[in-house]
Amino acid sequence: MLSEIAAALDPVFFASEFLGFKADDKQSTVLRSSSKRLILNCNRQWGKSSISALKALHWAVFYPDSLILLLSPSLRQSSELFRKVADFTMICADLPEKVEDSKLYMTLNNGSRILSLPAKEMTIRGYTADLIVVDEAAQVTDELFLSIRPMLATTGGALMLLSTPRGKRGFFHGIWTKGGPGWERYEVKAEECPRIPKSFLEEERSNMPPRWYTQEYCCSFEENVDSLFDYDMVERAFSGKVDPLFGKDLLSEEVRPLFGGE
Repeated sequence: MLSEIAAALDPVFFASEFLGFKADDKQSTVLRSSSKRLILNCNRQWGKSSISALKALHWAVFYPDSLILLLSPSLRQSSELFRKVADFTMICADLPEKVEDSKLYMTLNNGSRILSLPAKEMTIRGYTADLIVVDEAAQVTDELFLSIRPMLATTGGALMLLSTPRGKRGFFHGIWTKGGPGWERYEVKAEECPRIPKSFLEEERSNMPPRWYTQEYCCSFEENVDSLFDYDMVERAFSGKVDPLFGKDLLSEEVRPLFGGE
């Protein structure tokens, strides 16, 4: 009983004692986060899928009647992510019994459901979720991201984004740089990951273009090579103060304050 209480209160204890997963320091911090808006910018092979699966399973076990959605850019990635969840459930016999099980979803006898879906708008509309985890979020379209946010409107649920950068574009980059204080942010570079040898990183650095290496292993949002103007140049072109074409004296009283008029 005491161990179950500890597991409910501490996802890291749950992962370690019930599932045999030893989280590193940064993984432990992410698993223990209670933030409703969490974004993780991390290198390749850090363990995004494992953390996503653990977060989902802990929520499903200890928050009965929950719906957890795991979204990935493609069907193949969704299948691989759900396989992580399924593998964890095979390790521990003390988890709630599965009453439904397939390659992309499961239902537990406590009423919780975990669904892993490809990030396509037509396949995910209609759900009301308690937790949404978006894996490889930088590869998910802005339109899809906007369509999933209303799923949390009535539940007060949590949204977790995990990805390696993919240029200075899209909602993942926007939230990371301008998302505001409502988002809890974590960055994990390859050199901080204890499972990646330094010798491997040196080899990669020697054999990859610098831009590609810093994106994949250093969490850097690089410029899009097919862009005529770089991101910073475009940002500098925008201004919140615009002088009207015909002078402030010709503006109506309603809109005059917008242009600095009285």
